[in-house]
Amino acid sequence: MEKLVKDFLKQKRFAVAGSFKNENKYAYKILKALIKKGYEAYPVNPRINDVDGIKCYKRISDIPLGVDVVNLVTPSLISESIVKECAGQSVKKIWFQPGAESEEAIKFCHDNGMSVIHGLCVMLESL
Repeated sequence: MEKLVKDFLKQKRFAVAGSFKNENKYAYKILKALIKKGYEAYPVNPRINDVDGIKCYKRISDIPLGVDVVNLVTPSLISESIVKECAGQSVKKIWFQPGAESEEAIKFCHDNGMSVIHGLCVMLESL
């Protein structure tokens, strides 16, 4: 798992899908931490237009030039639909924050040649 985490963290462009309602939400914290560390990070949520002035995309497919890693901070049922969209966008790295994963989503990723991290928080691993 350590090698996989290092490979993910070598990437440059991250999408963070989740709720950004306030600074206490994990998606918000993760987005800000990735940006602070120098990553290109894009918030994804179909119900909002921006996060502190950063354009928020409705779908992964709306992000120009695509992304290297999708970090999911979503309920597992939503995660399942997002990984299906990711497969169609040739995203090969999916990071499920604790609680965002499901057996179905993980299996789908593996069946579609995607690398998966789950059970680990990106903020703790990227320090």
